[in-house]
Amino acid sequence: MATSVRDAEHATTDQLGLTTPIAGAVLLGLGLGGFFDGIVLHQLLQWHHMGTSAGFPPDSVENLKLNTLWDGFFHAATWIMTVAGVFLLERGSHRRHVRWPATLLVGGMLLGWGLFNTVEGLVDHHLLGIHHVNETVPPDQWLLWDVGFLLWGVAMVVAGWLLTRCSLDEVAARLRDAGDQPGLRGTNRRAA
Repeated sequence: MATSVRDAEHATTDQLGLTTPIAGAVLLGLGLGGFFDGIVLHQLLQWHHMGTSAGFPPDSVENLKLNTLWDGFFHAATWIMTVAGVFLLERGSHRRHVRWPATLLVGGMLLGWGLFNTVEGLVDHHLLGIHHVNETVPPDQWLLWDVGFLLWGVAMVVAGWLLTRCSLDEVAARLRDAGDQPGLRGTNRRAA
């Protein structure tokens, strides 16, 4: 915690007691972003699977089985990130803190989802080329979909960072305005 109200304006996220909820929100966003990709793009729209551009197109039962297995490993990883995010959020709820603004959760989740899209897009679509966002369109259009996916990810990272930054400013302002009033600092109560 910040040592005084004046320090609240320059306090780090750890001093404000917000490191755990921010990390939890980012992990939750990473996991949910992965689930969206896997459920919507892989299963519902069937635009691609994990290895469809890596020599395993879904044109045979054997290739489809292999891609489904890789999709399963991918879903297991996103499930682990989601559970870890929920665990950190729950753990953070027991720490001494002021009430977290809703924008902290939303901002952290957008940051995580955007990081997922950006990293997955750069690595899988561009560096490794193991699949592309929409393989149902002609191959000369794949790059447009891949770049659009990256831009969507970067936009979420920027929006998430801005929301998280505003949330930290809001918490610092609450501490500054509240002084050392009970219920705002040093207790487990969330009400302002």
